[in-house]
Amino acid sequence: MGTYYDPDWMLWASLGWRRGGDGRVVAMKAGLAGGINMIDTAEIYRSEGLVAEAVKDSKREDLFIATKVSPTHLGYDSIHKALERSLKRLRMSYVDLYQIHFPRPGMSMSETMRGMEDLLDQGKIRAIGVSNFSLDRMKEANASLKKARLASTQMEYSLVHRSIEKDILPYCQEEKIAVLAYRPLGHGKLASEHAKAKKFCEKYSKTPTQVALKWLAAQPGVFPIPRASNVPHVMEDLGASGWQMDEADIRELGELFPV
Repeated sequence: MGTYYDPDWMLWASLGWRRGGDGRVVAMKAGLAGGINMIDTAEIYRSEGLVAEAVKDSKREDLFIATKVSPTHLGYDSIHKALERSLKRLRMSYVDLYQIHFPRPGMSMSETMRGMEDLLDQGKIRAIGVSNFSLDRMKEANASLKKARLASTQMEYSLVHRSIEKDILPYCQEEKIAVLAYRPLGHGKLASEHAKAKKFCEKYSKTPTQVALKWLAAQPGVFPIPRASNVPHVMEDLGASGWQMDEADIRELGELFPV
């Protein structure tokens, strides 16, 4: 489940007003009850506190919690302080995945990754990831790590946005780097009845959302993270699991959408 909501939410949350926050906590709880155990958040999302509320009755060892450090906090000292603030908001002693949200122009990749590896050594993070990195910046990040390797990258990826298939996805599959796919429904384009997906929806008795998520999850090493905005959406997302799409149908569906 993803927990980026919208710029208005982040603005009001920064001022202390949680517009719709309770509903989003309930939505995350519905996902957890349905078997989802991975939640992605970030310090700039202002949703780490909501995640803490949603998971407070869950066993920590059953969860996979990922958060991100802001581009303004990539120095060695500031990355440590940023994680401490995130852990406090999450009410946790560690996160499973800590990601650089965006690369910053002029950043010292070696300094940032040295900070990340120190956090790994301290047990405060379990894995290191990046987000919104070009292929060249990913390679630079990986080369800057001395003791670890990148565990993941987070990129926009869906049936209608497939640019990462040209270079980033092959590199990740070769290096065994997981891809966390945000906007897996193409900003809602795939959530409505899409003519190209209609026959697959009818064949499997599934909604366009469920077919689109199933196709994405069928790609090697790819983990879609649809937004947990409300209970009906989360319950529909859950319907993307528990069934299989034929390999031939996965190929055909992909061929219907241009890369």
